[in-house]
Amino acid sequence: MEEWLFASMDPSREHLIGGAISWHARLMVLSWGILLPLGVVIARYFKVLPGQNWPLELDNKFWWRSHLTLQISGGVIMTGGLLVVLVAEGGYADSWYHRAIGWTVIALAGLQFLSGWLRGTKGGPGDQASGASLAGDHYDMTVRRIVFEKIHKTVGYFLLLSSAAAIIAGLWIANAPNWMWLLLSTYWAGLITLSVVLQLAGRAVDTYQAIWGPDESHPGNRRR
Repeated sequence: MEEWLFASMDPSREHLIGGAISWHARLMVLSWGILLPLGVVIARYFKVLPGQNWPLELDNKFWWRSHLTLQISGGVIMTGGLLVVLVAEGGYADSWYHRAIGWTVIALAGLQFLSGWLRGTKGGPGDQASGASLAGDHYDMTVRRIVFEKIHKTVGYFLLLSSAAAIIAGLWIANAPNWMWLLLSTYWAGLITLSVVLQLAGRAVDTYQAIWGPDESHPGNRRR
């Protein structure tokens, strides 16, 4: 069993990766393989926590703080992985497809973080000074907020798939040992299984209603 775990998938090729390239791989797997997917799962299924008396208890910050921490951490680590490979010598002559997918992921990740900064104001009860207007891009569900949500969610899910493809390509190019494939695939399978279970359990609560509840007195709840 031990020999199988440390053997490579393709015994005809060496597992030869070292120096800066190996750190590029470690950082990108930590970022895109572990932290960022976890942040997506938390944002989708933990806006309302188990045991939370929703809709009497609203706007639980757990999901927001966790999502923000994981995505920023993943972005910083991703940047480190990019810088490492840019200054590294050599590389893989046959890895054009890995580079193509990787640069696509980097570019879209930049768009994703930019969209977060441009999402607009929050507004609504609890976000204004005493006597001030409740107006806000999120509370009023302005065109700006609607466009942000469509871009942020669509790009986010596409990034999960494309980053997984980049990681798989990288592991194959490096002829990674079996334990790496097993560990990462087990983690991903666990997240997918958890997502299916929580989706079927109705845990994908809308962000707007998680913050302000389902009452139609709130303008966002009067939208179709």
